[in-house]
Amino acid sequence: MDLTKHVAIEIVKVWSEDGAGKVVEIPADMTARDVCQLLVYKSHCVDDNAWTLVEHHPILGLERCLEDHELVVQVQASMSSDSKFLFRKNYAKYEFFRNPLNFFPEQMVAWCQESDGTIPQSQLLQNFLNSSSCPEIQGYLYMKEPGRKSWKKLYMFLRRSGLYFSTKGTSKEPRHLQLLSDLEDSNIFTIITGRKLHNAPTDYQFSIKPSKARSDCKELKMLCAEDEQSRTCWMTAFRLLKYGLVLYKSYSVPQQRKTNLSHFSTPVRSVSENSLVAMDFSGRTGRVIDNPVEAQSAALEEGQTWRKRSQRMNVLGSPSPLHPSSLSTVIHRTQVWFHGRIMREEAHKMIIQQGQVDGLFLLRDSQSNPKAFVLTMCHHQKIKHFQILPWEEDGQVFFSLDDGATKFTDLIHLVEFYQLNRGVLPCKLKHPCTAVAL
Repeated sequence: MDLTKHVAIEIVKVWSEDGAGKVVEIPADMTARDVCQLLVYKSHCVDDNAWTLVEHHPILGLERCLEDHELVVQVQASMSSDSKFLFRKNYAKYEFFRNPLNFFPEQMVAWCQESDGTIPQSQLLQNFLNSSSCPEIQGYLYMKEPGRKSWKKLYMFLRRSGLYFSTKGTSKEPRHLQLLSDLEDSNIFTIITGRKLHNAPTDYQFSIKPSKARSDCKELKMLCAEDEQSRTCWMTAFRLLKYGLVLYKSYSVPQQRKTNLSHFSTPVRSVSENSLVAMDFSGRTGRVIDNPVEAQSAALEEGQTWRKRSQRMNVLGSPSPLHPSSLSTVIHRTQVWFHGRIMREEAHKMIIQQGQVDGLFLLRDSQSNPKAFVLTMCHHQKIKHFQILPWEEDGQVFFSLDDGATKFTDLIHLVEFYQLNRGVLPCKLKHPCTAVAL
């Protein structure tokens, strides 16, 4: 007698950033995280736990990243016909667990119990995760008035029970508090249409949408923060207060989640920069090189050997061999972090979409100088651009972003260096901004 439970199979279509779609058949109880792993496996991506499904509503101009534990089929049932799932990286998904103080400015966090500020900041996250304690977020937000183009500045409070605004200044008295939205049956979205469409006072818009509302603008609560940090604080607190420990489990046990997928196995490659060591394989067995000077010379030697080998292969094996110097000018086009002739605005958009964490980066062709390139990277939620210029020396072209003080034979060499050394940059390059093709 077969006692196995029959799980319905559903069809879900997922789109990548290049506009291609992929149809996948999934069981009705499959989570967003497991669907991402399935797509990673099918598309041969590197699984670094940063992939996410995005619920995208083009007509409403809204999008949000699904939480890892959410059931994709359930979310799909609440979406309108014009909406779709996107497959994208989001490095900031759990960044607040690593750097909570960057996400929760002291002046925005309050406690329902009178604490005279004695709760240490280290306990901040525990209080969000612990259902018996009750932190709240407070501060000014602009709210779009229903049916009108005007916005009203109100003092608001976000608690487990919902988002409230005060009808009298900054008063917390229950008689002055009015419920704007609950957390249970709502989701928080970023508004992606730009401030002009809604006549918003700033660029930092977000929206609370009831889960059941498919495409009705009237039920949306349109909000606007003063700056990026406070918008991030409100949106992160909403997720934490709604899901609490479920988010922490998704963050802390990615390996455990992988074992649940018995119907396919994912090739996993994820290397921390701290785990990279120099090795000497000249003898019969490998030896870790401890001396930093020896390690550096070994790395240089390995780099030169690799380049000599690639040059030799081109000269010998190719019917129309590339000149060694021309190889260095095209080899970067094979890399996930290189995006060719995209505009500055497009680079900004990609960095914002993939989570503004320190060290998120991409390289692109320079718009002002056809022979140059631009490194676009994120640091402290700000996007910065560094021009990479070609330098010619003894007939060979090198690349440098510090006026020739540090020169590299190609852009791969340059990126590898700045992944291990900060140099003139505000931080090391950590996360490549990737556009996946499904």
